[in-house]
Amino acid sequence: MQQDSSAEKNRAKQIEVPAANGAPDAPAVPLFKIHDATVVRAGKTILHVDDFSLAEGEHVALLGPNGAGKSTFIQLLTREVQPLWHETPAVLFRGQARPLLRDVRQTMGVVSSTMHDQVRVHLPVLQIVIGGLYGTLGLPMGVRITDSDKASALDALDRLGIADLAKRDIMTLSTGQVRRVLVARELIRDPQVLVFDEPCTGLDPEGMYHVRETMSTLAAEGRSVILVTHYPEDIIPAIKRVMLIKSAAIFADGPKEEILRDEVLSNLFEVPLHVGEQDGWYSLRGVYEG
Repeated sequence: MQQDSSAEKNRAKQIEVPAANGAPDAPAVPLFKIHDATVVRAGKTILHVDDFSLAEGEHVALLGPNGAGKSTFIQLLTREVQPLWHETPAVLFRGQARPLLRDVRQTMGVVSSTMHDQVRVHLPVLQIVIGGLYGTLGLPMGVRITDSDKASALDALDRLGIADLAKRDIMTLSTGQVRRVLVARELIRDPQVLVFDEPCTGLDPEGMYHVRETMSTLAAEGRSVILVTHYPEDIIPAIKRVMLIKSAAIFADGPKEEILRDEVLSNLFEVPLHVGEQDGWYSLRGVYEG
């Protein structure tokens, strides 16, 4: 009986929650954790990730050449692609190997230049944003706008400084304005993570400025920002971590002041490059001889 009692006490100590007296807390469960994940298509490995972890509220930028595996990496997070099977699950979402897809989609919002290409309908901006509640561009047939939906859409637009566009036809807007409307379309679901996949592609300097400002606004709200880009110029100061992807694998991962250096990016893109920095913003230019 004494042995049983001691065993019970030991088990109780192991599961005891630390009191609020300065005792160390248990390690936080990462938002995403990837270990030994391999994605194969047509018999070819298009991405392999040894180890990756992203904390709740953490920001990261992914840089790499075309075809390196950046988009596939994002699809691993969104569960659009699955890695080769292992007995130990390769991808965890908040510690779960098999989360409900709706939970992943509720947590993440994705904005890309590819999504922008799908905007081919003459609809008011307000309807485009409300469509984010249903995963559609515009409203599904038979759905009516409620006062609550309208208020949520206007709030999302207002937080991005474009509430005045609510009644405009989406097809009459500039490219930069449409890109920000698509951010509002994701924001209406209140996601904790925003993925920006090449968000400044096709934008003029004004559009780039506003999209980068939008990323800064969302980061300041405590949301995780995951940025996929070719250009250090897109990396807002709030993003402190940079991961490089090359030849279907993680090439480097660390603090941006260590990653965004001439020799590292020159090796990444295999051309001579020079990285500049001013007030937390980085720029990239080629080095030409002769």
